[in-house]
Amino acid sequence: MPTTTTTLSYRHRSITPEDIDFIRNLIAANPEFSRWSLSKKLCQSWNWVQTNGALRDMVARGLMLMLHREGHIVLPEVRKIMHNPMVDRKPPALIEVDETLLQTSLAELGVLQLTQVRRGADEALFNSLLQQHHYLGYSHPVGEHLKYLVYAQGRPLACIAWSSAVRHLGSRDRYIGWSVAARLQNIKHIAYNTRFLILPWVKIPHLASHILGRMARTLSADWCALYAHPIYFLETFIEPERFRGTCYKAANWTLMGVTTGRGKADMTHQANRSIKQVFGFALAKDFRQRLSLLV
Repeated sequence: MPTTTTTLSYRHRSITPEDIDFIRNLIAANPEFSRWSLSKKLCQSWNWVQTNGALRDMVARGLMLMLHREGHIVLPEVRKIMHNPMVDRKPPALIEVDETLLQTSLAELGVLQLTQVRRGADEALFNSLLQQHHYLGYSHPVGEHLKYLVYAQGRPLACIAWSSAVRHLGSRDRYIGWSVAARLQNIKHIAYNTRFLILPWVKIPHLASHILGRMARTLSADWCALYAHPIYFLETFIEPERFRGTCYKAANWTLMGVTTGRGKADMTHQANRSIKQVFGFALAKDFRQRLSLLV
């Protein structure tokens, strides 16, 4: 095995020679363990957990695989090839709803109900509506995320989805003014609005901006309930060739800049996709201070 004299890094965690020796000893002390069991044991030993207490065993498994491939450790043979459900995931099943035209004012609409449906009975309906009626369709989120259905008069009117924020976004990072270290530590406190759909038969002026205003008052508490940490800032992307971002502007979101047109896996430093506008909204007046805090 190679001798490690320099500090390695994985997912922004420094991996020292002592860490590698610890993993080697962990493997040697548990010869009956599978790779899956070793990753969980490593998380428990290092207290490597998410904010909600769940083990970061997928990250630990990735670290150990990297060290194995580079010759620093020797993992046990793969015992079971795990099926990746994301590869063969079927599109959401079609669920029919009342598509009668609903054309009225907000005042006459009645009570508007925002329901967080992730892990709930109506999650399948949310997925189905996005698949049928959003121009991007439905894609299964990765990481922390929430899904909302908006109801009135006993009917669904809109879908809005939130996910973990983009890890590096130049215009947003300049707007916040945080350091690299603060961004790595506090990125979990930003939520990204990935989908927003007003169903096509719903014609209610100002409904979209009203929903965004309501979301600003409930999202952080709902995020805390599921992931045990608050949200201080929201972000989204707008394709100016397709949309004008009117509802975000009406809800007092701020245009922070534009994207570079390069994806997160860019290797050429050349634009290879459409330029998007980047909008943000603060959920706390002192969001810059909170997002820049290092502990």
